[in-house]
Amino acid sequence: MARLYHSTRSIEPSVTSKQAILAGIAPDGGLYVSDSLNNLKIDLAAACTEDYHALACRVLGLLLPDFSKEEIADCVEAAYGKRFDTPLITPLVPVGDVWMLELWHGPTCAFKDVALQILPRLMSVARKDAQDDKQIMIVTATSGDTGKAALEGFADVAGTGVAVFYPDGGVSDVQRLQMVTQRGCNVAVCGIHGNFDDAQSEVKHIFADHKLAERLSQKNIALSSANSINIGRLVPQVVYYFSAYKQLIDKAVIQLGDAVEFCVPTGNFGDVLAGYYAKLLGLPISRLIVASNINDVLFDFISTGRYNRLRPFEKSLSPSMDILVSSNLERLLYYLSEGDTQLVSELMDRLEQEGSYELPEALLCRLHELFACGRATDEQTQATIRDIWEESQVLLDTHTAVAMHVLREQTPSKGIPRVCLSTANPYKFSASVLEALGQSTEGLDGFECMQALQKFTGVPAPHQLLELKQLPERHLDLCKREQMNSYIEHTAERLLS
Repeated sequence: MARLYHSTRSIEPSVTSKQAILAGIAPDGGLYVSDSLNNLKIDLAAACTEDYHALACRVLGLLLPDFSKEEIADCVEAAYGKRFDTPLITPLVPVGDVWMLELWHGPTCAFKDVALQILPRLMSVARKDAQDDKQIMIVTATSGDTGKAALEGFADVAGTGVAVFYPDGGVSDVQRLQMVTQRGCNVAVCGIHGNFDDAQSEVKHIFADHKLAERLSQKNIALSSANSINIGRLVPQVVYYFSAYKQLIDKAVIQLGDAVEFCVPTGNFGDVLAGYYAKLLGLPISRLIVASNINDVLFDFISTGRYNRLRPFEKSLSPSMDILVSSNLERLLYYLSEGDTQLVSELMDRLEQEGSYELPEALLCRLHELFACGRATDEQTQATIRDIWEESQVLLDTHTAVAMHVLREQTPSKGIPRVCLSTANPYKFSASVLEALGQSTEGLDGFECMQALQKFTGVPAPHQLLELKQLPERHLDLCKREQMNSYIEHTAERLLS
């Protein structure tokens, strides 16, 4: 059996992709990577003749080699057969002189659905191959969208429980309601007193708590993650970069082999890292532009090579990007350093203990060969929403607007099409979008803002968001960061015993 994955921080032990997906994170706290990635290539000519389902089978089959073709095909059909409102899954639409890849046509209206509709299926297949029959407790921190997408994907999946931690007061009203109204006999939702970085950091500590793991193991429970630290979350996102390229060919914008650049609203670095994986697999990407909001730690890192998390945490109009520790950057460091696990481990130790690190000059040069960056203030985000609406009658959410602002500020490369990734339906952030369009939200609740936005623009709101008003709030738990460990232990026992 192929054993292709190991930690970013050490080359042993190596595991199969199924084992990596079940584990979520490596025993030493690193993230699972494959040394084969640099040697694998997608047949681009063949891929550009395929629909999304076939394209997903091609990409996942290459990156998850111990899954059979039949297993991959079954997972793809279950994930994308009926849960998305367009057969394109991620349609590409024109916005002025750029293109926008809409990633929010799934059940929770966010890009996370693309991965989190298929991850539970991949896990279920992997569990069947595992040598033990442990039940899986999914532990996830969310800055807004991952939480609901994980809950929706894993709800009532046999042998699996899922617990989501979100920053209380740090997500939109609609995002919170999507989570706390979730149905399912195996789900739990808990707000924490703190921000997303607090939640994510503590989740990593939970995974590193070997005593907790041993206690849960005695109850036949193992922990795993639905965050993009899990390779099974990351790999499905690679597919839509190839889909965007295929659609550009179909629209006669490019010919096979022509270069394209992408601009990605970025928080935890998973979405843009998927673009980097696509580049390594042979997609002709000339540039990946990392778009940040006022929490601009990635902007500073790409500009200077210094990563410094020791800065004020700001609440912005794009809350899913309010992140100071971008976990998936660790995978990029591994590949930029040509697999130097010792260097990656040292940099991560510095980040944990000192709060910052600096890239060696050679790595910074490699970073700049592909990556560019930009940032947007809340005011610039609002102005972009207004301008795009007035110019093109296209409605943007606040995160997409950050990326669109950054993309429009960049000097375009002559003759190279530009694609902005649109990560959420604007109705998930109705109040912010409505205010950006110059409309008052005074005295309006989240649903009244949806109705007002729908009336003002004529753009229909998704039914799954409108119906939230009728649903009871089922999950009202709150805890402190230091209580998350015990919360998980008790919740795992409650959901899976």
